[in-house]
Amino acid sequence: MYFKKLNKVELHLHLDCSLSYEVVKKIKPEISRNQYLTDFVGTSCSCLKDYIKCADNAVAIMQTKQELEYVTIDLFEQLKRDNVVYAEIRFAPLLHLDKGLSAYQVVKIISDITYKESKKNGIEAGLILCTLRHFTKKQSIETVDLVRAFNKANVVGFDIAADEAGYPLDNHIDAFKFANKNNIQCTAHAGEASGCNSVLETLDELRPQRIGHGVRSIENSILVSRLKKEKIHLEICLTSNMVTKVYENFSDHPIDKFYENDLSISVNTDGRSISDTNLNKEYSLLSKHFKWNKSHFLKCNLNAIKASFASLKVKNKIISLLNS
Repeated sequence: MYFKKLNKVELHLHLDCSLSYEVVKKIKPEISRNQYLTDFVGTSCSCLKDYIKCADNAVAIMQTKQELEYVTIDLFEQLKRDNVVYAEIRFAPLLHLDKGLSAYQVVKIISDITYKESKKNGIEAGLILCTLRHFTKKQSIETVDLVRAFNKANVVGFDIAADEAGYPLDNHIDAFKFANKNNIQCTAHAGEASGCNSVLETLDELRPQRIGHGVRSIENSILVSRLKKEKIHLEICLTSNMVTKVYENFSDHPIDKFYENDLSISVNTDGRSISDTNLNKEYSLLSKHFKWNKSHFLKCNLNAIKASFASLKVKNKIISLLNS
């Protein structure tokens, strides 16, 4: 499989959804593989809410400095196996406070270990801090303020995630206004559990540079044209959309239509453990179901790094690696 050797970029990657069995066993020695599959892998999910429950199980064992370091190191090992040369890793700092860490300490711990692992593995990496749909306005502001506090480190952006269909954007508009005012780059989950109107509302109210998922945009041709015109990048997560039942069959997924319409899109895993996938698997599925080849993957990876929140210096470095 030639795509194993391809240099890759991943923009949509949740730290708490990507715990391997090996790292969970390290933190919870008593766990069996069958229990791991039940608690941390969401391939039997019936919807996005079920998917999120699996992430809750992971968050429960990501509450100390050592645990946070273990899972970050583990993720870099996964990225190395996928031949990833640039990654943006996202997490919600306020979810990791149950054992006494402050939100600032959580970001500092993950930032420091990410920097070390990035150097060790030769993988350029940035961090995206997430607010969540069910968070209060205060929690959202606290999260985006952490992005600003760490913007000279490796924290590169701000995101909103979690239950898109269950909670409105109201509590988060001020946080995104703060981000835009302070030149903080933003992405936002939309058009996954909810339809194309969710994407329209997100673009109008939050003004992100990228949309996480955004696949339901295909339901509105005017929206698709707007995404193209405004150069809004879509972070596509093929297997994840199957696991959460956004689509029943790969043939129904719009990724190939987006590509043919020349939208800026990237290929991502979303949650490696919950979706039981990696980038090599995603590339294999695209090759199988849509006959994608090296030129498709190169174009998507170039789109990804150009839409990334990396510095111009890092972007030029990765573009050179992708074209080599």
